[in-house]
This record gives sequence, C-alpha cells and structure tokens, in this order.
Amino acid sequence: MERSVINGPLGPLTLSAANGIVTQLTWGAEPGEGSALLTEAARQLTAYFQGRLTLFDLPLDWGSGLHLRVRRALSAIPFGQTRTYGDLAQDIGAPAQAIGQACGANPLPILIPCHRVLGAKTLGGYSAKGGIETKVWLLRHEGAAGLLI
Repeated sequence: MERSVINGPLGPLTLSAANGIVTQLTWGAEPGEGSALLTEAARQLTAYFQGRLTLFDLPLDWGSGLHLRVRRALSAIPFGQTRTYGDLAQDIGAPAQAIGQACGANPLPILIPCHRVLGAKTLGGYSAKGGIETKVWLLRHEGAAGLLI
C-alpha cells in the first residue's frame, strides 16, 4: 500500500492509496512509499489547512451500498455548512442511526467531510483522533462556528 505523511495543524496525518484511489486518512505517522497521487492528495490537504482549498478533487474510496450513498451525501455538503444526521437520513431513506454509523466508518475524514454532520441538538460524534474537539476545530476552520449548537 502507498502511504504519505503530512504534518498539519491537527498533528501528523497519513494518507494511503491503492489501485489509483485514496483509500484512507488516519491520524499519526505511518511512513511508506509515496506516489504521484499521494503527493497531490497531500498538496490538496495542505491547501485546505491553509485556507486555500474548499473542495477536494481526488479519486476516493466511496465504498458501496449505504456507505457509498452516505459518503456522496457528505461530500455534497458545502464547505462551511452543516447538515444533521436526520437531514441525511431523510435524503437517503435510511435511519439516522445508520447514517451516524456510516459516518463513523468513514475511512477518509476531512476528505469526505463527516465533520459537517451534527445531531439535531448536539454536535454528534466524531470518530477521528481528538473526537469532538477535532470536529469543532474543523468546523471553526471552515467558518461554521456560528452554526454550532
């Protein structure tokens, strides 16, 4: 598997790719062999953190079934905006709990912005390192702080 590490404001992040698609973003450094795709992914992620990029343009692992539908819906949430699990549940036709579970299983946080999904009256969860604090940081970075409950 191809891997590349970037050091960002949330600490080191490892991007992984296989077969020409970005498959995973994890917190921490897991060095490996890079690729042109991962160089581009790292460039875009760095630009996002620097406030110069609001939409990623990369071949991503969208999954299948419900995960595919949820990940596509997540990617359709504009930079700096949020939706609720209930909103997505209604759009997709699945229970809100299933939407939350699919968000928690997202292997590409930030790139597929599950941090933009909130509970009806709470922030909801965030499965990446740092949990809710990381989610709040990402929302503030995107200028969505006024939308926080």
